[in-house]
Amino acid sequence: MTDRHLIDSITAEYRRYKALGDSSLEQVPDEKLSESGPGGGNSLAIICWHMAGNLQSRFTGFLTTDGEKPWRQREEEFAQRSVSRSELLEEWNDGWKVLFNALEELSDDDLDKAVTIRGQPLAVHEALHRSLAHASYHVGQIVYVAHAIVGDAWKYLSIPPGGSQAYNADPKMEKPRSHSEQLSQSARDRSQN
Repeated sequence: MTDRHLIDSITAEYRRYKALGDSSLEQVPDEKLSESGPGGGNSLAIICWHMAGNLQSRFTGFLTTDGEKPWRQREEEFAQRSVSRSELLEEWNDGWKVLFNALEELSDDDLDKAVTIRGQPLAVHEALHRSLAHASYHVGQIVYVAHAIVGDAWKYLSIPPGGSQAYNADPKMEKPRSHSEQLSQSARDRSQN
Protein backbone atom coordinates (compact mmCIF):
# COMPACT_ATOMS: atom_id res chain seq x y z
CA MET A 1 0.00 0.00 0.00
CA THR A 2 1.36 3.43 -0.90
CA ASP A 3 1.64 6.16 1.68
CA ARG A 4 -0.92 8.98 1.26
CA HIS A 5 -0.74 10.88 4.55
CA LEU A 6 0.32 14.18 2.99
CA ILE A 7 -1.81 13.79 -0.14
CA ASP A 8 -4.82 12.96 2.04
CA SER A 9 -4.15 16.03 4.17
CA ILE A 10 -3.93 18.27 1.10
CA THR A 11 -7.08 16.66 -0.35
CA ALA A 12 -8.94 17.31 2.92
CA GLU A 13 -7.98 20.99 2.75
CA TYR A 14 -9.24 21.26 -0.83
CA ARG A 15 -12.48 19.59 0.27
CA ARG A 16 -12.81 22.07 3.14
CA TYR A 17 -12.48 25.00 0.75
CA LYS A 18 -14.93 23.45 -1.70
CA ALA A 19 -17.41 23.01 1.18
CA LEU A 20 -17.00 26.69 2.13
CA GLY A 21 -17.66 27.70 -1.48
CA ASP A 22 -20.63 25.33 -1.77
CA SER A 23 -22.19 26.61 1.46
CA SER A 24 -21.70 30.22 0.37
CA LEU A 25 -23.22 29.68 -3.07
CA GLU A 26 -26.22 27.89 -1.55
CA GLN A 27 -27.15 31.03 0.37
CA VAL A 28 -27.23 33.30 -2.69
CA PRO A 29 -30.51 33.76 -4.60
CA ASP A 30 -30.32 32.45 -8.17
CA GLU A 31 -30.79 35.89 -9.74
CA LYS A 32 -27.76 37.27 -7.84
CA LEU A 33 -25.18 34.67 -8.96
CA SER A 34 -24.21 36.70 -12.04
CA GLU A 35 -24.32 40.18 -10.46
CA SER A 36 -21.10 42.10 -9.95
CA GLY A 37 -19.52 41.87 -6.54
CA PRO A 38 -19.09 44.83 -4.17
CA GLY A 39 -17.53 47.85 -5.84
CA GLY A 40 -18.09 46.39 -9.30
CA GLY A 41 -15.89 43.35 -8.60
CA ASN A 42 -16.18 39.92 -10.14
CA SER A 43 -19.49 38.13 -9.86
CA LEU A 44 -19.78 34.73 -8.24
CA ALA A 45 -20.24 33.25 -11.73
CA ILE A 46 -16.95 34.77 -12.92
CA ILE A 47 -15.02 33.57 -9.88
CA CYS A 48 -16.46 30.05 -10.22
CA TRP A 49 -15.71 29.96 -13.97
CA HIS A 50 -12.13 31.04 -13.33
CA MET A 51 -11.58 28.50 -10.59
CA ALA A 52 -13.07 25.72 -12.72
CA GLY A 53 -10.90 26.67 -15.69
CA ASN A 54 -7.80 26.79 -13.54
CA LEU A 55 -8.47 23.43 -11.88
CA GLN A 56 -9.30 21.73 -15.18
CA SER A 57 -6.17 23.11 -16.83
CA ARG A 58 -3.80 22.39 -13.95
CA PHE A 59 -5.01 18.89 -13.09
CA THR A 60 -5.83 17.35 -16.47
CA GLY A 61 -2.76 15.20 -17.12
CA PHE A 62 -1.24 16.65 -13.95
CA LEU A 63 1.99 14.62 -13.91
CA THR A 64 2.47 14.43 -17.68
CA THR A 65 1.42 17.74 -19.31
CA ASP A 66 1.99 21.43 -18.71
CA GLY A 67 -0.58 22.83 -16.28
CA GLU A 68 -1.49 25.67 -18.63
CA LYS A 69 -3.30 23.83 -21.40
CA PRO A 70 -3.48 25.26 -24.93
CA TRP A 71 -7.27 24.74 -24.91
CA ARG A 72 -7.79 26.93 -21.83
CA GLN A 73 -9.31 30.34 -22.58
CA ARG A 74 -8.39 32.15 -19.35
CA GLU A 75 -9.52 35.59 -20.52
CA GLU A 76 -13.00 34.21 -21.27
CA GLU A 77 -13.28 32.99 -17.67
CA PHE A 78 -13.46 36.66 -16.64
CA ALA A 79 -16.13 37.65 -19.16
CA GLN A 80 -19.46 38.88 -17.77
CA ARG A 81 -21.93 36.05 -18.00
CA SER A 82 -25.48 35.38 -16.96
CA VAL A 83 -25.88 31.79 -15.83
CA SER A 84 -28.42 29.66 -14.05
CA ARG A 85 -27.61 28.00 -10.75
CA SER A 86 -27.41 24.61 -12.49
CA GLU A 87 -24.96 25.96 -15.10
CA LEU A 88 -22.81 27.57 -12.42
CA LEU A 89 -22.76 24.42 -10.26
CA GLU A 90 -22.00 22.20 -13.24
CA GLU A 91 -18.97 24.32 -14.17
CA TRP A 92 -17.85 24.66 -10.52
CA ASN A 93 -18.17 20.93 -9.83
CA ASP A 94 -16.49 19.92 -13.11
CA GLY A 95 -13.33 21.79 -12.07
CA TRP A 96 -13.27 20.20 -8.63
CA LYS A 97 -13.93 16.76 -10.11
CA VAL A 98 -10.81 16.99 -12.29
CA LEU A 99 -8.77 18.04 -9.25
CA PHE A 100 -10.06 15.27 -6.97
CA ASN A 101 -9.59 12.62 -9.67
CA ALA A 102 -5.96 13.73 -10.12
CA LEU A 103 -5.33 13.73 -6.37
CA GLU A 104 -6.77 10.22 -6.11
CA GLU A 105 -4.03 9.03 -8.46
CA LEU A 106 -1.20 10.49 -6.36
CA SER A 107 0.74 9.10 -3.43
CA ASP A 108 3.23 10.78 -1.13
CA ASP A 109 5.98 9.26 -3.30
CA ASP A 110 4.91 11.63 -6.09
CA LEU A 111 5.46 14.81 -4.06
CA ASP A 112 9.05 15.32 -5.22
CA LYS A 113 8.34 14.61 -8.89
CA ALA A 114 8.44 17.54 -11.29
CA VAL A 115 5.49 19.09 -13.11
CA THR A 116 5.42 22.18 -15.30
CA ILE A 117 3.14 25.20 -15.31
CA ARG A 118 3.62 27.63 -18.21
CA GLY A 119 6.91 25.89 -18.95
CA GLN A 120 8.25 26.42 -15.43
CA PRO A 121 9.23 23.29 -13.46
CA LEU A 122 7.79 22.82 -9.99
CA ALA A 123 7.90 19.92 -7.56
CA VAL A 124 4.46 18.34 -7.16
CA HIS A 125 4.31 19.53 -3.56
CA GLU A 126 5.04 23.10 -4.72
CA ALA A 127 2.36 22.92 -7.41
CA LEU A 128 -0.19 21.55 -4.93
CA HIS A 129 0.54 24.22 -2.35
CA ARG A 130 0.39 26.92 -5.01
CA SER A 131 -2.94 25.59 -6.25
CA LEU A 132 -4.33 25.23 -2.73
CA ALA A 133 -3.40 28.85 -1.99
CA HIS A 134 -5.08 29.92 -5.25
CA ALA A 135 -8.24 28.00 -4.31
CA SER A 136 -8.32 29.49 -0.80
CA TYR A 137 -7.88 33.00 -2.23
CA HIS A 138 -10.82 32.65 -4.61
CA VAL A 139 -13.04 30.77 -2.15
CA GLY A 140 -12.42 33.67 0.23
CA GLN A 141 -13.70 35.97 -2.51
CA ILE A 142 -16.76 33.76 -2.95
CA VAL A 143 -17.51 33.88 0.78
CA TYR A 144 -17.04 37.67 0.83
CA VAL A 145 -19.21 38.34 -2.22
CA ALA A 146 -21.91 35.89 -1.12
CA HIS A 147 -22.01 37.43 2.37
CA ALA A 148 -22.28 40.92 0.87
CA ILE A 149 -25.19 39.81 -1.32
CA VAL A 150 -27.06 37.91 1.40
CA GLY A 151 -26.49 40.55 4.09
CA ASP A 152 -28.23 40.05 7.43
CA ALA A 153 -29.66 36.68 6.38
CA TRP A 154 -26.13 35.23 6.10
CA LYS A 155 -25.57 31.92 7.90
CA TYR A 156 -22.02 31.95 9.22
CA LEU A 157 -19.76 29.15 7.98
CA SER A 158 -17.44 29.09 10.94
CA ILE A 159 -17.58 30.88 14.29
CA PRO A 160 -20.41 33.43 14.29
CA PRO A 161 -19.88 36.82 15.90
CA GLY A 162 -20.08 36.42 19.65
CA GLY A 163 -19.64 32.65 19.41
CA SER A 164 -15.93 32.24 20.18
CA GLN A 165 -16.33 31.09 23.76
CA ALA A 166 -18.91 28.42 22.87
CA TYR A 167 -16.80 27.25 19.93
CA ASN A 168 -13.63 27.04 22.02
CA ALA A 169 -15.49 24.80 24.47
CA ASP A 170 -16.34 22.39 21.60
CA PRO A 171 -14.05 23.04 18.58
CA LYS A 172 -15.73 20.76 16.02
CA MET A 173 -14.20 22.34 12.93
CA GLU A 174 -10.49 22.22 13.70
CA LYS A 175 -9.92 19.20 11.47
CA PRO A 176 -10.61 19.80 7.77
CA ARG A 177 -12.81 16.71 7.48
CA SER A 178 -14.86 17.74 10.50
CA HIS A 179 -15.27 21.24 9.06
CA SER A 180 -16.52 19.83 5.77
CA GLU A 181 -18.94 17.52 7.56
CA GLN A 182 -20.18 20.40 9.73
CA LEU A 183 -20.76 22.58 6.65
CA SER A 184 -22.57 19.74 4.90
CA GLN A 185 -24.83 19.30 7.94
CA SER A 186 -25.49 23.05 8.01
CA ALA A 187 -26.42 22.93 4.32
CA ARG A 188 -28.78 19.99 4.94
CA ASP A 189 -30.36 21.85 7.87
CA ARG A 190 -30.92 24.96 5.69
CA SER A 191 -32.49 22.93 2.89
CA GLN A 192 -34.99 21.41 5.30
CA ASN A 193 -36.09 24.82 6.60
